[in-house]
Amino acid sequence: MSIKSVAAKLFAKKIHKKTQAWATKPVASQKAVFLDLIKQAKQTQFGIDHHFDQIKTYEDFTKRVPIRDYEDLKPYVERVVKGEENILWKGKPLYFAKTSGTTSGAKYIPLTKESMPYHIEAARNAILLYIHETGKADFVDGKMIFLQGSPILEEKNGVKLGRLSGIVAHFVPKYLQKNRMPSWETNCIEDWETKVNAIVEETFNENMSVISGIPSWVQMYFEKLQQKGGKPVGKIFKNFNLFIYGGVNYEPYRAKFENLIGRKVDSIELFPASEGFFAYQDSQKEKGMLLLLNAGIFYEFIKSDEFYTENPRRYTIGEVELNVNYVLIISTNAGLWGYNIGDTVQFTSLKPYRIIVSGRIKHYISAFGEHVIGKEVECALQEAMLGTDIRINEFTVAPQITPAEGLPYHEWFIEFENEPKDRGTFAKALDNAMRKQNVYYDDLIAGKVLQQLVITKVAKNGFQDYMKSIGKLGGQNKIPRLSNDRKIVDLLKTN
Repeated sequence: MSIKSVAAKLFAKKIHKKTQAWATKPVASQKAVFLDLIKQAKQTQFGIDHHFDQIKTYEDFTKRVPIRDYEDLKPYVERVVKGEENILWKGKPLYFAKTSGTTSGAKYIPLTKESMPYHIEAARNAILLYIHETGKADFVDGKMIFLQGSPILEEKNGVKLGRLSGIVAHFVPKYLQKNRMPSWETNCIEDWETKVNAIVEETFNENMSVISGIPSWVQMYFEKLQQKGGKPVGKIFKNFNLFIYGGVNYEPYRAKFENLIGRKVDSIELFPASEGFFAYQDSQKEKGMLLLLNAGIFYEFIKSDEFYTENPRRYTIGEVELNVNYVLIISTNAGLWGYNIGDTVQFTSLKPYRIIVSGRIKHYISAFGEHVIGKEVECALQEAMLGTDIRINEFTVAPQITPAEGLPYHEWFIEFENEPKDRGTFAKALDNAMRKQNVYYDDLIAGKVLQQLVITKVAKNGFQDYMKSIGKLGGQNKIPRLSNDRKIVDLLKTN
């Protein structure tokens, strides 16, 4: 065992102890964060406009600060972008994380000197808690890669801006610099396909032990590695034993990944976003990710089936229940207040508070009142594939409201790596699994409002071609699991 791995285990023990200190006092931890946020933002323009000086309790806060999305907060953000100080948070932000919005065009999410450290610490602590639980630390001696956006930053009125993953690349600790791949030059390549090819060449003969990124884009990297080496990734990288991912559920990809790697590897799920680092998987034995309750973010939760009603109830951490779909609302030390990030979560544990990401509040199918969410389609697909050799590369689901004949249906567009022997039998198994996941869908099938779902095969690389056609190939971009219209699927190449 190397000195580096021994040091990692000692550090992991320390971080575990610190984590337990706040995780075992969830309500107190969130109250401390809440009071600190209000105190620090009293003299900002937002704080003055919303009378933060009069806020003593959470009830005071809910009376003065409504739920907002980016479009609602945009007038304040635009002032920050123009270079004004003390608008949403004290001073100026360190960075803007630039993201693509569906209704607002480019979105500029502020990152402050108070918020930025939590992005770095959370990613680090996820790995350290893995070390503490498993005792595995040898991977720290190998090479590590994160498939991410370019670290080249622009500047806007004195504030640097770029993709979150590109900004984070500037904060890699010195002790990891020698282990980190790809090189700075390769990371700066903008074209995703060119970049992945360069990463393959650069890493092929290295001792890769940790690989991280969004599963769909790591899959592309693995496929190119396999093409070059003519053997599974696990034989190319014999010491690769840890995959770190975020952005989408790994389960639909797991069978394909294990086939590409040639064996099973441990995995750690993260829940990072430009707006904050919310959770990470703290245990290989328990389901869900530990919600970070002392990381400069105050959380509120609204039941998703009440979200679009007038004045829905806002819940705090001590009031949530297991297995209920909640819209995640945040207030942060980057100056986002009562902010709807668009993600929905469910709690898998209340001691400590662990969550899974169940979908997006705007990504659903409810053409007939069924309100199917991302978690349900992913779980149904996983169940239907269980015990088979079926493997998929990617999928999305859309309603077919006006079929040429027969009843309407949900249409599943799937790019298979390994196809079912009988697509009709698989469609029936998938439909039955969906009926178990969503009672409203079950009622619609039983009542002959909908017919059984239909599977449409997507051409090889069809999803990659689609993402390329809209300028979103690679990086942090991902395909929505479902949508309530057919804008995406009408552009997919099918067989």
